[in-house]
Amino acid sequence: MKKSMLLCTGLCIAIAFTSCKSKESAYRQAYEKAQAADAASAVQQQTQQVDQPVVTPLVEKPVTDNRVVDNMDNVSVRQEKLTVVSGSGLRNFSVVVGSFSVKANAEGLQQRLINAGYSAQIAYNADRNMYRVVASTFDSKYDAVQSREQLRSVYPDAWLLFNQ
Repeated sequence: MKKSMLLCTGLCIAIAFTSCKSKESAYRQAYEKAQAADAASAVQQQTQQVDQPVVTPLVEKPVTDNRVVDNMDNVSVRQEKLTVVSGSGLRNFSVVVGSFSVKANAEGLQQRLINAGYSAQIAYNADRNMYRVVASTFDSKYDAVQSREQLRSVYPDAWLLFNQ
């Protein structure tokens, strides 16, 4: 009885698999339908291109050269009220190369600048509780900007200060 039941089950499975076979005509119909859809979308794109407005090409004109050789007025300057802690005194424009909240750190940088040949000074900003290390100080903004540009090779964050 078990053998006949197993034989019938195997026969039913074999018949089920053979009856589910896909036909080539079904694949061909799906392929042809996809080709028709592609052809229709191509025609639709061509009609859309015809409906788009025509844009005239961009005509390039030569650019006139407007170089600014010397524009010191656009250099940003910070304004702070400072008191000189160590040094001979500040003029109108100063080049600041370091800012520290600890005075000993400011003195270390000042000593390095003095050893490098600068007349470095330390000024204190009471509003911000910061010691500013000034590498050089000038009466004119032009001279201060030139000095700052030279110092930026070693101190890239150097900035200008206008003493109030």
